[in-house]
Amino acid sequence: MKYVITGGAGNISKPLAEKLLAAGHQVTVIGRNAANLKTLTDKGAVAAIGSVDDLAFLKTVFTGADAVYTMVPPRFDITSNWKEFIGQIGKNYADAIKGSSIKYVVNLSSIGAHLPGGCGPVSGLYAVEKALNELSGVNIVHLRPSYFFSNFLANTGMVKHMNIIGSNFGGAGYKLVLTDTSDIAAAAAEELLNHSFTGHTIRYIASDERTTDDIAAVLGAAVGKPALPWVVFTNEQAFEGMKQAGLTPEIASNYAEMGNALQTGVMQEDYWKNRPASFGKVKLEDFAKVFAQVFNAG
Repeated sequence: MKYVITGGAGNISKPLAEKLLAAGHQVTVIGRNAANLKTLTDKGAVAAIGSVDDLAFLKTVFTGADAVYTMVPPRFDITSNWKEFIGQIGKNYADAIKGSSIKYVVNLSSIGAHLPGGCGPVSGLYAVEKALNELSGVNIVHLRPSYFFSNFLANTGMVKHMNIIGSNFGGAGYKLVLTDTSDIAAAAAEELLNHSFTGHTIRYIASDERTTDDIAAVLGAAVGKPALPWVVFTNEQAFEGMKQAGLTPEIASNYAEMGNALQTGVMQEDYWKNRPASFGKVKLEDFAKVFAQVFNAG
């Protein structure tokens, strides 16, 4: 089969492309920088250099493909209407798929994408799902992972210099659903290789479920701080902290909104109603080793 993978050589797209190539399929990878795709082109992938913002480019690349993996690449230079920007990428994908031979779409979405608003950037992914679901004759599965383990890597400085870890969600008894990018790549590969999904469906992906106090204890122990506490910040504190870290006010406000949605429970509510029967391979203790490496290298 002919596959198109968006997301360049990212933490999900790269291992996904490698799995498809290893299975003997034709794989085209969309990215902005040819040098970043070299490890994949060396293995037989075709590089399509361009932007998913460009509808004409997408239409050209999607022509002749059988299946596509879609995701919205991260952007941290957005200064206004981030949700709208994300939703527009979804519309671009839908418009490009309409004129192609693509019959299978694996779309990277997120926990919380069942809500049209109030979940920060994930509300943009709601719009992406909606745009894709307007397609007819195309089988689509929306992958909805939860909070990425790798998000905690941004907290290494906080742990090192303030001896705390936290966000504007969590607290006593609060359980957070966690997902590793390798487990997402494995699920995406499974769906694309089997292409047994029909219609428009949703698949939740979880690697672990842990309380925030447990997260603090495990990550703290990995870096020699076994008494590391999880601290719950106010929405305003989270917003100001992210701005001080260099995020634009638009990005920071959206992330603060997402944290609030996690804290109130609305973001995870549909997950608990549709909890997957099996989890991915990576657990918090496995990720703690990665966290320690980054912590010690900083």
